[in-house]
Amino acid sequence: MHPAFSVIFLTTLIGAGQGLFLALFSGQLYSAVNLLPAQSSSFYVTGSIIALVLMVGGLAASFLHLGRPERAWRAASQWRTSWLSREVIILPAVMGLVFVYGVLHFSGWQPDWFGNGIPHQPALIVGAVTTLAVFALYIATGMIYASIKFLQEWASVLTVINYTLLGAASGFTLATALAAWQGSGLVGFYGVWAVILTVAGLISRAASLYRNARIKYKSTVQTAIGMRHNAVVQKSMGMMGGSYNTREYFHGASAAFFKSVKYIFLVLVFPVPLALLWAGLEEVSVVLLGAAFLVQYIGLLFERWFFFAQANHPQNLYYQTI
Repeated sequence: MHPAFSVIFLTTLIGAGQGLFLALFSGQLYSAVNLLPAQSSSFYVTGSIIALVLMVGGLAASFLHLGRPERAWRAASQWRTSWLSREVIILPAVMGLVFVYGVLHFSGWQPDWFGNGIPHQPALIVGAVTTLAVFALYIATGMIYASIKFLQEWASVLTVINYTLLGAASGFTLATALAAWQGSGLVGFYGVWAVILTVAGLISRAASLYRNARIKYKSTVQTAIGMRHNAVVQKSMGMMGGSYNTREYFHGASAAFFKSVKYIFLVLVFPVPLALLWAGLEEVSVVLLGAAFLVQYIGLLFERWFFFAQANHPQNLYYQTI
């Protein structure tokens, strides 16, 4: 498939924003039961603003993918059958809930509804609902691709798992840098989870690469034309120039470039951020922890490009000789 940068930015930005919110709520939840030191409201407000900025940026990028942006609302009308429609509905819902979560912390409203003295109970309730919505959004985004059966590289539960783990890993890495910048006592907590999620993401992404390298395609030149002969070879593209089909369903990059992107993202998403996290946690360095997020995010741009480019559309059986 031809990777669209608007979709690459959409999926990576909202993934990091969702992960950052999960980190914020996790920290508050642990603090509420006295497993971690309580944080100031400004920490959660700042984190909510950054998460919102990331998701708004992703949403803005998605509009660049639309031929007629004024008709974008129609994308939500098929929610009964379309994962894309569900994503279109859940994303603004998550953004609204994160906004409310930040406002509740900013307002300082702390009624003791349950009589147990736990602070920020309204924000905890909204945070719990938002967490469910965040996971629903991860699933909806991943299922847009995992549900396309004829693109066998995408049609796997690993697609959903990778979207969730890589988004959460980048969000927790950003939360670690944010905690260091704000002088929060949650640097170690976020840092450990960022490492765990990054390692888990490495395992799941490696599993998907291993799986995709061994795919036995259901559609072949033989099945496309209904012949049982094993020596069918296509000699021509069937036309003299390119077309919509050759532009949209094939990445157009050389084999060497395509292979190099895989190694670039494997280095930038996993070992380099892990090394920077380790060094940054040792010194509680905002620069190193910020660099860990930046490098990992750049790596995710390469990872998402590779994800889209790797999908081999069956129509390329006809256009394979270009």
